[in-house]
Amino acid sequence: TGKPFFVVSSFSHRWLFGWEGCRFYGWAGFFFGCGSLFTMTVVSLDRYFKICHLRYGTWLKRHHALLCLAFVWLLAAFWATMPLVGWGSYAPEPFGTSCTLDWWLAQASVSGQSFVMSILFFCLILPTGIIVFSYIKIIFKVKSSAKEISHFDARIKNCHNLEMKLTKVAMLICAGFLIAWIPYAVVSAFGQPDSVPIPVSVIPTLLAKSAAMYNPIIYQVINRQKSSSCFKVLKKHRHLRKSR
Repeated sequence: TGKPFFVVSSFSHRWLFGWEGCRFYGWAGFFFGCGSLFTMTVVSLDRYFKICHLRYGTWLKRHHALLCLAFVWLLAAFWATMPLVGWGSYAPEPFGTSCTLDWWLAQASVSGQSFVMSILFFCLILPTGIIVFSYIKIIFKVKSSAKEISHFDARIKNCHNLEMKLTKVAMLICAGFLIAWIPYAVVSAFGQPDSVPIPVSVIPTLLAKSAAMYNPIIYQVINRQKSSSCFKVLKKHRHLRKSR
């Protein structure tokens, strides 16, 4: 949602869309960033229960998943809206072509500091802890149950392999997201206004914004067979168009 604003402003070397545009850009970035991390947290818990507690999969229904997603995005909307109502604020980044949470002004007041500490815990540390815990437990469970699975019939093995493939995809997506966002969070929350040179401050910001491009790469690597068949279909379609 915010990428066109950032690209156009980058060509002009300044923010072009005024104060309200800055607030919208900051809100959208924080909302979708929190929502993505919260969604991956719920997915990691789902994988944990599905792999480590087999009974869980028998009662989880579609409406449970929809309720979880609704809660996740309402929670993301809550945290993103707080700066708009006075707890925290949005402001231009130090390099001046995009907007984000006003990390540095927030450090000047008790209210701002409480907001920064709250979002660091509830929007980064807690979700990251849950994700790491879930996948560590899954790894230990898979190692301990490898011998048991070898005695199962083919249908159960195939089902287990599918679950593990989905778990690998989810794990890689979470890892890519965290690798992209944690440097930005650390520099923004703990860096002093003059401690990070402006050209250097662009690097963690661009790394964070690159998080969205990792998912297609991960799907491409994991699903090589499906990807190759898709390319074959596209090549065949192009050949038919040329023959016409």
